Parts: sequence; C-alpha cells; structure tokens
Amino acid sequence: MRILFIGGTGLISSACSVAALEAGHELWLLNRGRSALPCAPGARSLHADVRDEARTREALAGRDWDAVVQWVAFQPGQVSQDLRVFDGHTGQYIFVSSASVYQKPPASWLITEATPTVNPFWRYSQEKIACEAVLKSQSAVPWTIVRPSHTYGPSQVPVAVGSWDKPFTVIDRMRRKAPVIVPGDGTSLWTLTHSTDFARAFTGLLGCKQALGEAFHITSDEVLTWDQIYQEVAAAAQAQARFVHVPTDAFEVADAQAWAGLWGDKSHSAVFDNSKIRSVVPGWKATIPFAEGVRQTVAWFDADPSRQGTDEVANRRWDALAAIYEAALERSHALGAER
Repeated sequence: MRILFIGGTGLISSACSVAALEAGHELWLLNRGRSALPCAPGARSLHADVRDEARTREALAGRDWDAVVQWVAFQPGQVSQDLRVFDGHTGQYIFVSSASVYQKPPASWLITEATPTVNPFWRYSQEKIACEAVLKSQSAVPWTIVRPSHTYGPSQVPVAVGSWDKPFTVIDRMRRKAPVIVPGDGTSLWTLTHSTDFARAFTGLLGCKQALGEAFHITSDEVLTWDQIYQEVAAAAQAQARFVHVPTDAFEVADAQAWAGLWGDKSHSAVFDNSKIRSVVPGWKATIPFAEGVRQTVAWFDADPSRQGTDEVANRRWDALAAIYEAALERSHALGAER
C-alpha cells in the first residue's frame, strides 16, 4: 500500500515508519524537513509546512494514498484542513489522538474505547477530543482514531515528573542522589508501552476495513505502580536514587500550567483493555517488559554524551519543591520523637 505519514520523525512515528516499511508498504513522509531526527531508511520525503494548506496541496498534487496518518495535529482546525485536502484522495485517514482524552477522574478502573472522552483538567486533551469530534461529524473521508497512552522508546525516559526536552535530567538526578519527585504516594497504577510494541499493532490498522469509523487504544498489558516504575528506572541507571513523594495538588498550586499533564493525566490510574485492537490485529501483544525497555533507553543515553543534556530550569523547580516536603517530613519525625 501507499502510505503517507504527516510528521513521521517523532518517537512513536519513527518506530511506526520502520514497521510500515518492514511490512512492505510504500511510505512517504510529509513534513518541513527540519527534524533533528533522521527519516527511516527507505521512506520517501515530501516537504511543506503542513499548517499551510496551499503549500501542502502543491506538495501532494497528483498523488493518492491508501492511508494517511496524521501524527502532528493538535487542534480541530488542523484536522478540518486535512479533511479538505484529502477528500477523494485517501481510503483511510488515521488521526493519532491520545489516551489522555478518557474520563478524568475515571469512573471505572478499566479503560475501554467506550469510556467517555472528557478531561476537564488538560487543554491538550480537550483539543484532541475536539479533533476527534471533527472527524466523527463528517462522512466524506473514511477515518480511524488511534489513542496512544504513555509510549516510550530509546530517546525518552518515561517518568511522571521529567523533562520532555532533556529527558536525561532525571537519570542525572538519580545518579548524583538529588531528590527525585514521585507524585502522590507512588501506589497509583500506570501503563507504559514501548514504541516498537505500539508500532506492530498500529501497522495492522493500515488499510484495515474493520478499523474504519472506529477508535482504538494500543497499550501494554503490564501495569505498574509509579514507585515500581521509578525503581526500575533507577535500576537501569544503576543508581541508588533518593525519592521524595509529593502530593499531586502541590504541583497544581506551584504551577498549574506547567503540571497540567500530571493533574490531567498521570495522577490518575490507567489500566487498559486491549481486546478491541486484538480483534482487528489478531495475535498482537506487547512483548517488551518495562524493565527491559528502560534498560535500552538508559543505554541509548549512555552511548552518546551529546544526549545527556540536563534541564536546569526543571532542576531548580524540582529542588525547591522537594526541599519543602523533605523539611516537612523531618519536622513530622521530630514531632513524633517528642511524643
């Protein structure tokens, strides 16, 4: 099949590019050609600013697609533009949404695709919900919605409180025994999925008629507490880490905008039922345990010092917040001793 990825050089989309090529698809990537990350070998490139409809039409002129995958749309207007551009030019439009769209706080411990999509806490999730609504309100372009949860790979350390731009920061803190913040009491449940596991299932949706008009999440079945996740990261880093548990509402008070993704997503337990994706991609199952996947991630950072930058703004913020709670714990211990 002839496949177009809009974007295609991100953490998840790169893994899906490799999987699509390995499956024998003809893969094209449409982006500005400015990413620091390389395209998957074998993928063909088209260059345009996808926010510019006229330029996008010029780059795509004369081409039709079996499937188009939109990796980089975050606002409903961007999806509306795609629907205009690809009307009559693709057999399937796949919108990559987010599992953070699901109801927060959840009414049930197990999340299925029928779980309501409502998130009053995080603007990112609200925009994704609005994008999905644009797709569902039309019938001209056949669509599929895919909702990744917390997906990681070689270039991203999957923690609840980290630096997206400089992920090595939390590894550095663990190794030098600076306080590492764990939200809440560390016992809420979370699901992490390796990008290559996600990619195997995602590739099965390309050109799949059963997937048209449907939404799917793709996650691992391994469920861990945040304490277990941080302990596995520390083990992979060969560090005796110093953890500090901080109530989630403290992040909200400190900086509601900076921590919106925690309050609107990671502070709530997330356990997923993957029956639906297996019904259209028979036999699929995530096979990379987190302990193994995170060792690969740490090894990737350790292999090249240029990948080991640290986020000093984040460091100062975390140090200040951790100091408050470490001091409170010391005071509590002192009060207990007095009694």
